[in-house]
Amino acid sequence: MNNDPRLIAFKQLLDIMDDLRAKCPWDMKQNFQSLRHLTIEETYELTDAILQNDLKSIEEEVGDVLLHLVFYAKLGSETGQFDIASILERLNAKLIHRHPHIYGDVTVADEEEVRRNWEKLKLKEGKKSVLEGVPRGLPAMIKAIRLQEKTKQVGFEWENTSQVMDKVNEELGEWKRAIESKDKEAIEDELGDVFFSLINYARFEKIDPEAALEKVNQKFKKRFEYIEANAPKPLEEMKLEEMEALWQAAKINLRK
Repeated sequence: MNNDPRLIAFKQLLDIMDDLRAKCPWDMKQNFQSLRHLTIEETYELTDAILQNDLKSIEEEVGDVLLHLVFYAKLGSETGQFDIASILERLNAKLIHRHPHIYGDVTVADEEEVRRNWEKLKLKEGKKSVLEGVPRGLPAMIKAIRLQEKTKQVGFEWENTSQVMDKVNEELGEWKRAIESKDKEAIEDELGDVFFSLINYARFEKIDPEAALEKVNQKFKKRFEYIEANAPKPLEEMKLEEMEALWQAAKINLRK
């Protein structure tokens, strides 16, 4: 018997999943569609834990996501289409094939060459576009990053930061002209280009734009809660100038 604790724990999880599916009224009712939104929720909880760098929460949330993956494997086994073994076998074969610098005789210089080789291998596997594999349902910001990362691997990339900033400024100029035209559709279109170019700048500088925006969200939340806590009267009765004074005070006091 193999005493590897990883295998023992994973086998126990599979056994528990079998029990839940056979005996628990809630688990017995679930299907791919009913689990989908719960999986998305669990994934966001994991990303929140990662943003907070809370390692204990990351451990817990990884477990919750893993449970969902095992659940999908169980559902697949019930239809005879796939099971946990076929999933892992397919994944293992793909990883070995796409890492010839580990399991073959290919030599790579750095991380970027690994990425380029990965995309080339995917095209050889029958992919018609380097952009295949970017899920349509991804949040727009993450999708923009993935699209940019994918096209970078075939050379569609700026050479330096100044070029990226030139593009940002170009898009800002086009957005301002759209605003002056009062054409709502054009304003929306050009604003999208501004967002896309800013995300590209963040990616180029190895900044996670999602994390950067979430930090601003949290900062805004704390500062506004400071206004609420220190307001001398209901906010609805305060002038914007009064709230702005409290906002400036929040910027000072929350740094302490």
